[in-house]
Amino acid sequence: MATGTPFTTLLVANRGEIARRVLRTATDMGLRTVTVFVAADEQMPFVTEADEAVRIGDYLDVDAVIAAAQRTGAEAVHPGYGFLAENSAAATAVLEAGLVWVGPTPSAIAAMGDKIEAKARAVAADVPVLPSTNIEAEFTSVGFPLLVKAAAGGGGKGMRVVEQAEDLEEAVAAAKREAKAGFGDDRVFAERYVARARHIEIQLMGDEHGTLVHLGERECSIQRRHQKVIEEAPSPNLSDDQREAMGAAAVRLGTAIGYHSAGTVEFLVDAGTGAFFFLEVNTRLQVEHPVTEEITGRDLVRDQLRVAMGKPLGYDQADVSFHGHAIEARLYAEDPANGFLPSTGTLTAFAPAPQPALRWDAGVRAGSIIGVDFDPMVAKVVAHGPDRDDAAGRLALGLERLHLEGLTTNRDFLATVLRDPTFLAGDTTTDFIERVAPAPVRTLDDATIDGLAARAALWSEGHNRQSADVLASIPGGFRVGRLPPETATFTVAGRTVTVHYQRRRDGSFALGSDGDGGVAVVHDWSPCHLDAEVDGHRMTVTVTQSGEGLTLTGPGGGLTLGLVSRFPTPDVEAPGGAVVAPMPGRVLEVRVSPGDAVVAGQVVAVLEAMKMEHHLAAASPGVVTEVRVEAGRQVDKDMLLMVVDEGEHQS
Repeated sequence: MATGTPFTTLLVANRGEIARRVLRTATDMGLRTVTVFVAADEQMPFVTEADEAVRIGDYLDVDAVIAAAQRTGAEAVHPGYGFLAENSAAATAVLEAGLVWVGPTPSAIAAMGDKIEAKARAVAADVPVLPSTNIEAEFTSVGFPLLVKAAAGGGGKGMRVVEQAEDLEEAVAAAKREAKAGFGDDRVFAERYVARARHIEIQLMGDEHGTLVHLGERECSIQRRHQKVIEEAPSPNLSDDQREAMGAAAVRLGTAIGYHSAGTVEFLVDAGTGAFFFLEVNTRLQVEHPVTEEITGRDLVRDQLRVAMGKPLGYDQADVSFHGHAIEARLYAEDPANGFLPSTGTLTAFAPAPQPALRWDAGVRAGSIIGVDFDPMVAKVVAHGPDRDDAAGRLALGLERLHLEGLTTNRDFLATVLRDPTFLAGDTTTDFIERVAPAPVRTLDDATIDGLAARAALWSEGHNRQSADVLASIPGGFRVGRLPPETATFTVAGRTVTVHYQRRRDGSFALGSDGDGGVAVVHDWSPCHLDAEVDGHRMTVTVTQSGEGLTLTGPGGGLTLGLVSRFPTPDVEAPGGAVVAPMPGRVLEVRVSPGDAVVAGQVVAVLEAMKMEHHLAAASPGVVTEVRVEAGRQVDKDMLLMVVDEGEHQS
């Protein structure tokens, strides 16, 4: 069997939202489905949503994937995006096993998956490229600033911006390590870096009968660490001439290599001159493909599967039309206030609001665990509207209304970007986050915090009554004689907030230590929500309790409050000059030893988490007095790695 052969059972060789996305269309087409999974994912939704699932040891083990297909009778393999998707050897092995590979030919993957070879092909197809070299000794000839990039793979891994020659050696070494860990290939090359640029990509789709079309462009300029955060279609910045020229260039390159299936040609547009340059070809479906689907009405996975079955695409360039505007935000488990470092934990609540109606491509559900093994994406959230302002507003509101608890995420940051005047004006370049500096977290005024704290106290009062073993029918706060109000103390947004409340005979509550803080009325209480009126201000909040924390989500977004115990455990202070792990991960390097003198900002250790390297630096000058870890050690978040004694610093 080979590409171009009909099939009835599909194995999806991927995980998370990627697997769920492919499964959804495959099932809708009447195909039986199979997934593979590793131990870390055994409780994830995609495992049980397929008809069958096979446990393997590694998603990159193509032999295990083929064995799973043969064991379950799957005739075709869809690699999703990431993992094996751009691995020509994997595609070849699948085909040689007599299975259908859902994707382009191995030769196209090899030619375009290698960025160095892809550039050569682009030049031959008369597509403009940036100055670059893959000869390490000649990297400086590209000029500064330059970008060191992995020759294989993508997703921001194996990439380093270098501003000056003295930083080049370490940047190359780090990019090689990251590329090797992420793609099994440590080759890198240097390319001229354009600081103020726009990242534009053209979606291709072709069949084996000679039809190759483009489905318009996507703008993916809002990035952090060279990874896309917000994508949209169409671009708000391209002229009709630019749009036509880039689409034609993408089709020209695809035609030159005989491309079929889904693929994306990525370009960089110089914001100053408007000139565009070829970056790379992704020989797979992209994470951001939903925005193209929303404005074209095409199901790109369906098109992929039809092409793999040998069917004609069924439409040509003249049939492609565009409607409205679509924006996608990538909801990540990460901390924008701490350099966008990944976060981990259990998603104790995940409940999108019913309105506004958005597309949620999520790989998780309440109870899912986000660990250190894989990319920290929680969901892709997509809004489609008649125009860009409408789509941005709906997406921001949907994010704000998402009830989410258990993880630190970039949810509030995304909503801030989507409402930012600079973003709404279409001034979206790759340096947007650094240039505009959107607030990393939502800042609430004291009145809003106090109002939410009062609602948290009222929900807790109802919860205590509901869970009481005895006298549950007696209202909370009931006393034969008059006693002081009850209190609840919370920590929230760096503040300690104490709520005083006393139930009145009519069922309402007097707020404040002397009853002078207004009146609260609970209109409706349930284990997961509260409809309360606090001093004349009524709203409904969704509530989740996890341990000693309460998360409330209202019209303006979510807030987690920590309930302060009446008998707190004394805090254990970390030593001064402590270097701690900002996230769980594996120690790649320890660059100092006890007795070494260090300066502020000096890198003392390198941590790997989610296939990315993170450099840990000394906060102040001093002398290293303790080193508690070694290379290869797995560490937990906030674990003490070493101590720098600032008092022993010698100038």
